[in-house]
Parts: sequence; C-alpha cells; structure tokens
Amino acid sequence: MKHLKGLNSPLSRKRLSSRNAFLYLPSILVASLLGTYLDLYFVGKQLYEFPVRPFPDVFPINIVFTLIILPMLIALYLYLVDKMSKWSRLIFTFFLSALVPFIEKKSMQLGFFYHENQWNHIYSFIGYFLFLLLIWKIFEWVKSEVRLYMLT
Repeated sequence: MKHLKGLNSPLSRKRLSSRNAFLYLPSILVASLLGTYLDLYFVGKQLYEFPVRPFPDVFPINIVFTLIILPMLIALYLYLVDKMSKWSRLIFTFFLSALVPFIEKKSMQLGFFYHENQWNHIYSFIGYFLFLLLIWKIFEWVKSEVRLYMLT
C-alpha cells in the first residue's frame, strides 16, 4: 500500500499533472494521421476535394487542416470532454458531429471544400461522431495505461 499512499503526496500529484499534456499526444497523433488518411482516401475516390490548399501540386488534401487545425481542435475536444460525465460527453460529441455538415456547407460556399453530388452530409455527421468516439477511447486507454504505469 505504500505505492498508493505515496501517490497522494504533493510531489506525485505534480508529476502526474506535468505529464497530463503528454496524455493528449497519442490521441492527437492518431487523429491527425487518421484524418489525413481518410481525406486521402475520399479525395482519391473523388468524393470530395479541396480546391484551396497549400502546395496543391504536392498534396491533394488540405494539410493545414489535417496537420494543424484538426490536432488543435482534437486537443480542445479532449480537454473539454475529459471534464464531463459520460452522458454529457455523448451529447456534446453528438452536437459537435451535427455541426459538421453545416461547417462543410459553409466551407463549400467559401470555396474551400467541394463534395460530389452523390455525397450526403449525413455521412460526415456519422463519420465525425465515430471518429470523435474513437479518439476519446484512445485517450481513455492512454490515461489508464499511464495510471497503471504510475502505480508500479
């Protein structure tokens, strides 16, 4: 029981909190990679495209979104939902996913994004809902592994 007792000391709590930022990294990296590969897949299938993007001769996707914007949004999402109850987290994730079709339509109006006619925006809602749940589960798994490591 000394391990558990020592875990409550101020020094141990400080060690845990200083590592909290690192808890986010695996989930953020998975989200960024998964987002990049999904975009590459769907652009390759010509279901959507990014008319405005950096380095259009090199990248068929918008790397600013998948490598900068998405990781920052995922970090914010994880930070917020980590403080919520299970049902609040589920409702919040549902709400965010429901916003995606509206954001896509606005992006299309601004010329940043284009979907083929066969695309239905409900696909984006379902896809982002599952994506966010997966990233949350990865984050929970990482946290549990770190706690397990700290107890040994």
